[in-house]
Amino acid sequence: MGSFVGVFITVAALLGGFAAMGGHLGVLMQPWEFVIIMGTAVGTFIVANPWKTVVDTGVACMQAITGAVPGQRYYLDLLGALHALMRELRGKGRNEVEAHIDDPASSEIFKAFPSVLGDPSLLQFICDYVRLIIMGNARTHEIEALMDEEIHTIVKGKLAPYHALVTVSEALPALGIVAAVLGVIKAMGALDQSPKLLGGFIGAALVGTFAGIFLSYGVLSPFAIKIKMTREKKCRPYIIVKQTLLAFMNGAMPQIAVEHGRKMIASSERPSIDVVENETIAGPKAVVSDAEPKAARA
Repeated sequence: MGSFVGVFITVAALLGGFAAMGGHLGVLMQPWEFVIIMGTAVGTFIVANPWKTVVDTGVACMQAITGAVPGQRYYLDLLGALHALMRELRGKGRNEVEAHIDDPASSEIFKAFPSVLGDPSLLQFICDYVRLIIMGNARTHEIEALMDEEIHTIVKGKLAPYHALVTVSEALPALGIVAAVLGVIKAMGALDQSPKLLGGFIGAALVGTFAGIFLSYGVLSPFAIKIKMTREKKCRPYIIVKQTLLAFMNGAMPQIAVEHGRKMIASSERPSIDVVENETIAGPKAVVSDAEPKAARA
């Protein structure tokens, strides 16, 4: 909703100010200038990026518009799942813990936290590093270095739509000039016409320059920043997993390790320590206690 409100204010101020100065809004209605600019921008965008990035840009745009970012409920599920796994690592044998990470979809722990189970990329990230912890051969600093490299790769991939749109945004003023030049060429071919008609052609050509600059700095560039902010928030859970598991590997109790992860959450979405304790202490125990009778009955 915020994106639509911002665009509405921008367009209203632009058109309203132009009309208040005595300008005629009809002069700005030059559809073919916009076709030249936007069509060229879309074409060059497709040429410059792999198809996966093109599709992901569409997904990123929808996420930015709808505000699809992790909320407090998501973070509580994530911390709860990590706490439950760390309790299993401390109290159960290797084979029992491996059953959870080898088949997360059948794990009673992950079933109790649907937000984590519904995020395949993050789920794989958790399972991979819990598996390394189970093996027990890797040192903490080696795991940390590996996590940093993987998170860097994940963030780079997630921000690919942002960088692609920024490149197009930077090119739009030049594409506006191209459209204006084409309009001037058209006007030069009509030098024998009346001054009124010639002035209309020149005005239409200048609309191309205006449109390129406005679309760049007034629409696409701010929207690209919105996508960047959205994607960075979606990458935050990986940092939380990293800090939580590293604290556990360094000897912290599960509840203390969860607190390390909680501190990585932005203050606006961060749940209080009391809420986290209620979720992680009550929730995971219930999950484990329910799973044990099922295993016994099996």
